[in-house]
Amino acid sequence: MPRAATTSDAFNAVAEPRRREILSYLAFKERPVGEIVVTLRLAQPSVSKHLRVLRDVGLVRTRRDGRRILYRTNAEAIRPLHEWSKTFERFWGHQLLRVKERAEGAARSAENKNQGSSSDNGNSEKN
Repeated sequence: MPRAATTSDAFNAVAEPRRREILSYLAFKERPVGEIVVTLRLAQPSVSKHLRVLRDVGLVRTRRDGRRILYRTNAEAIRPLHEWSKTFERFWGHQLLRVKERAEGAARSAENKNQGSSSDNGNSEKN
């Protein structure tokens, strides 16, 4: 089955890592393309192409300020991405809980082992 065009929807658009990086950079403040280029160390034509894709799917909005065009994320358009990813939170939470339990178990084992060896050392000194 052929892959959907990156401009078809938000999910396909954010499949590209540089677009996610641009979205993250624009998350808190609107910025001109030149600032995005310099900060993210990407080529200007590449940034413009990615911004066009993000704008076409509605993830980025623009505002003209004199001769400059400022870009910002469109939080409402990102909501479906967030809602979809939330369906997996319980799996991530479960996995993190398992990692935490294993780490705590390993720490207790190491502590018990250290306590056992220190009490062995204390007994041998008394003899």
